[in-house]
Amino acid sequence: MMPIRTERLILRNWEDRDRDLFYRINSDERVMEFFPFRRDRAAADAKMDEFRAWIAEDGYGFAAAEIIETRQCIGFVGLLDTNHLPILPAGTVEIGWRLAPEFWGHGYVTEAAEAWLAYGFERLDLEEIVSFAVRDNGRSTAVMERLGMVADSASDFDHPGIPDSHARLKRHVFYRLTAKDWQKNRP
Repeated sequence: MMPIRTERLILRNWEDRDRDLFYRINSDERVMEFFPFRRDRAAADAKMDEFRAWIAEDGYGFAAAEIIETRQCIGFVGLLDTNHLPILPAGTVEIGWRLAPEFWGHGYVTEAAEAWLAYGFERLDLEEIVSFAVRDNGRSTAVMERLGMVADSASDFDHPGIPDSHARLKRHVFYRLTAKDWQKNRP
């Protein structure tokens, strides 16, 4: 159960001190490049409260990622049930992330995501974890590939939550990782 420690990070539930960072990453043009919306402060606070409630209830979710050395929250990484996407089968769990740009390129997402994969496969006994992103989001798909996830082009989809006015954001690529493949590829 939360929190989870990695070499450099603590993955934990959200705290009120994280609100400024959560708002910033949900309104930043670079971070939200592949989303059709930006959250204002009220919407960001509401979404953070929603994430916090899910983690409190389920023991996992899109959790705050904090640098151990500085106690600075840098964004989120976590597992989430995909109930919000009716096109995916019930029980599907995704791994996802969002960091402030100044923390990109330091390996934080991969480090945290590896810990979440271990949590999902070992503690939650999941058979599979998926991830998906806008087709042109090379940063996210590169992370998926570093994690050992495999593209499943037959499962690529047009995201039902993306309005037609943002056509370039509709098509999503789909990646999978089974518990068996994860176990086989562990060092």
